[in-house]
Amino acid sequence: MLNIHLNPDIDLASRRKSSIESTVEWILNSVNRKKMTILDLGCCPGLYCALMAKRGHIVTGVDISKNSIEYARKEAKRQGLDIRYVNQNYLKLNEKNKYDLIIMVFTDFGVLKPHDRDILIRNVHRALKPGGTFVFDVLSDRDLETKASGRTWEMEASGFWKDCPYLILSDSFLYPDKKVILYQHIVLADESETIDTYRFWTHFFTSYDLKQMLEPNDFESFECFDDVLPEIDMWNGENVLFCKVQKKSGK
Repeated sequence: MLNIHLNPDIDLASRRKSSIESTVEWILNSVNRKKMTILDLGCCPGLYCALMAKRGHIVTGVDISKNSIEYARKEAKRQGLDIRYVNQNYLKLNEKNKYDLIIMVFTDFGVLKPHDRDILIRNVHRALKPGGTFVFDVLSDRDLETKASGRTWEMEASGFWKDCPYLILSDSFLYPDKKVILYQHIVLADESETIDTYRFWTHFFTSYDLKQMLEPNDFESFECFDDVLPEIDMWNGENVLFCKVQKKSGK
């Protein structure tokens, strides 16, 4: 998985390098504050953190993957960057009035269950300084029925799912009333003769959906943008909404 994150030319575990760079540029320009304290939720190997630290910001990255955090720490040391990395589930975040900017990118928000989204929003609000900004992205519900993939199978000598030969059976199931697609992958590994099933419940949103979630939590200045990423495929461009909200001053 770490190797997939670090591949600069594909949009699987992380976006491709050019998209990451343009996203960081857009976020920092849209907030437009000098030397911010920044928190990256689900930072993975620190690709966004490193770019923001190089711009002079004080950066913390949080991720549940020990391998990703260990790599991020080594890479920060190699580049001479003073970045704080924490191996933690961001749903357990318990900081208060600490950050000028919190980001959560690559549509992590949409894989959370509704209850966990509520926890995340409360955690982010508490961790932001008064007037601080939260920026995150989600998948748009535009043409939702086209985003359910057909049933497929393929064999690989090694790859994304296993480092040994495997057969993968993939399918998806659309629940239009909930605006959710279940992407299911059944992986049969040749070496261990095991069968693993991976299920990803992916939620899709409109800007109105997001506003309804965030407004009760004392956020203001709500804005959504569908032109941050280039039009590469259905998981980029206008199919990805970036949301920017601010914690009310004095809260």
